[in-house]
Amino acid sequence: MSDEQASAAPMDAGLGPEREVGVGPWPGGPAAWPGDERYDAELLAEGDRRNVVDRYRYWRTEAIRADLDHSRHALHVAIENLRHDMNIGSVVRTANAFNLAAVHVVGRRRWNRRGAMVTDRYMHIRHHTDAAALAGWAGEQGLPIVGIDNLPGSEPIEGRSLPRRAVLLFGQESEGLSEPAQEVCQEVLHITQYGSSRSINAGAAAAVAMHCWMQQYGGSGAGN
Repeated sequence: MSDEQASAAPMDAGLGPEREVGVGPWPGGPAAWPGDERYDAELLAEGDRRNVVDRYRYWRTEAIRADLDHSRHALHVAIENLRHDMNIGSVVRTANAFNLAAVHVVGRRRWNRRGAMVTDRYMHIRHHTDAAALAGWAGEQGLPIVGIDNLPGSEPIEGRSLPRRAVLLFGQESEGLSEPAQEVCQEVLHITQYGSSRSINAGAAAAVAMHCWMQQYGGSGAGN
């Protein structure tokens, strides 16, 4: 079983009957295997228990990523990784669910991949040493950087017309956008809250902000 297949397996068999994930070996044996290079021989022989949609069953990881490249949305997301933020994996997983252009890690290169549930294999992950480096790259691509944080003077994201080609930048958990990150943002938006907590989890905030963008442009596909 591959690492990805293991990640899809139930974590506690004591919680009840295990629900079978994925599909078993390709029916009919090797003689019936499809003659398409997108398919993985090991998965065809042993079954595909990965957390992928049905259309990608038995496909090689590289083939899935290449196919996704044909329909990626124009949005990029970036998150600061100043102290090994545990939320990055969650951000990557959500970005994969929405098939975004790329995820940018700003600061430390290494990050905890556990929360990504292996979805980073299907994404383009870029690293930038600091906010200035991210801004330099975004400037070359003609992409405005939109910060997401509940800072004084920030505007609510709800109902906001977001740029179609952009980078949404998120800060470190608990601390939000650093001062250097704030300086490279063309604007800073916040998610309106109604409870007693000052802020919401960075991974959750990223998911909400991405969905706000998807409500405006979802399904537009790859478009630069």
